[in-house]
Amino acid sequence: MTCAHVVDVALKKVAGVETVEVSLNKGLATVKLKPGNTVSVPQLWELIHKNGYTPKATIVSVRGDLVSDNGRPELKVSGTKDTLALIADPKNPAAYGEAIKKLGQHVSIQGVMMPAKDFKAPVPLQIAQMK
Repeated sequence: MTCAHVVDVALKKVAGVETVEVSLNKGLATVKLKPGNTVSVPQLWELIHKNGYTPKATIVSVRGDLVSDNGRPELKVSGTKDTLALIADPKNPAAYGEAIKKLGQHVSIQGVMMPAKDFKAPVPLQIAQMK
């Protein structure tokens, strides 16, 4: 049994996971989630870590409502109790400004999340693009 297989099987056992592709050569796991899932990125990071690997930057697509916390935009993730702080992407700072203008609207955000040492600590979503 290969290490890739162990990670693949562990990720597929998570409720809400539709498909998993793991490439140890690329150091990449691609996880597609089912519509309506309640899986959080930190849950997946913790699982990867428990299987002996170090989670890295994670590219995500998340839907939810833009809300404000003291003037800072946050995303209330659809179907969950999770709220993600939003931060600007240095490559596309305009997306952050657009988020501020769309407070109160339902949006889809593509961006990056970086794991903290404590997988249960809040992690912001760096906005690359918004629809």
